[in-house]
Amino acid sequence: MSDSEKKEITRDDANNLDRTLRPQTWEEYIGQSKTKENLRILLTAAKERGHAAEHILLYGPPGLGKTTLANLVSKTLGTNMKVTSGPAIERVGDLAAILTNLSPGDVLFIDEIHRLSKSIEEVLYPAMESGVLDIIIGKGPSARTVQLELPPFTMVAATTRISLLSSPLRSRFSGGTFRLDFYTDDEIATILKRSAELLGVDASSSALDQISKRCRATPRTANYLLKRCRDLAQLENVEIDNEIINRTFELLEIDSIGLGKTDRAVLEIIINKFNGGPVGLNTIAAATGEEPSTIEDVIEPYLIRHGLLERTPRGRVSTHTAVSHIEN
Repeated sequence: MSDSEKKEITRDDANNLDRTLRPQTWEEYIGQSKTKENLRILLTAAKERGHAAEHILLYGPPGLGKTTLANLVSKTLGTNMKVTSGPAIERVGDLAAILTNLSPGDVLFIDEIHRLSKSIEEVLYPAMESGVLDIIIGKGPSARTVQLELPPFTMVAATTRISLLSSPLRSRFSGGTFRLDFYTDDEIATILKRSAELLGVDASSSALDQISKRCRATPRTANYLLKRCRDLAQLENVEIDNEIINRTFELLEIDSIGLGKTDRAVLEIIINKFNGGPVGLNTIAAATGEEPSTIEDVIEPYLIRHGLLERTPRGRVSTHTAVSHIEN
């Protein structure tokens, strides 16, 4: 077997594993209770009427289950789901090809919809609202508009940056706009227990609780950490216990509250080099070697949520909690 074939098998196994861990029913989907109940009512009513459900927008940080919810919407409606993403739709023809190939009642899932170009958005408006696709053929005086009837479909869109969506596009999601919240430690522990069973690994409850406290309240991160703990436990031929947990997190450089190496570097620079702040974002980025957008969008929200960092008009300021954590 060639190296390329081995890599392909490895990639397929990894993808199959991720799909296995993804909840397949509403009962298996832990958390987001308000969103689930609203979607259940919307989808059940649409199915009883024999109509396609109205369009749905899901937003929130990465890893909270937006793609999984889209899959559950499709399963509830009993239809196929076509998957694409904002960056993949580069031209109007790309969108036209996707929409015209839908069957009645299909679910179209567009991930990262905030990355659609404005010209694509303009074509999407009538498709979502009136079920027609307006295509301009030709240029100049000879240009003409062709209107194609589309089969009834349900669009489920996901975004991590809802502020980047234009107001006209947001208003087309008549089925509702739902924000996914971060998970509690108990919810993460329940998710991890199910994942451990699916992975066929032995893990103590206290060990799973340790992972739930360090996964940044995100199921995707929790499953990633569980798999890394599984790898070490497999090599040691033991179950996942607190010792395996601590050694794994030490190797990954993740501390007791889930801060990684870069998170701590940001706090240490503010505390040690700038006496706790205030200090500007670009200065922090230059000192850490990270992009300002990475610090602002990925690192800071977690630090702020845990009361370790404050944003002020003059810059970033560390809190007493942050000083205590870094010193210990």
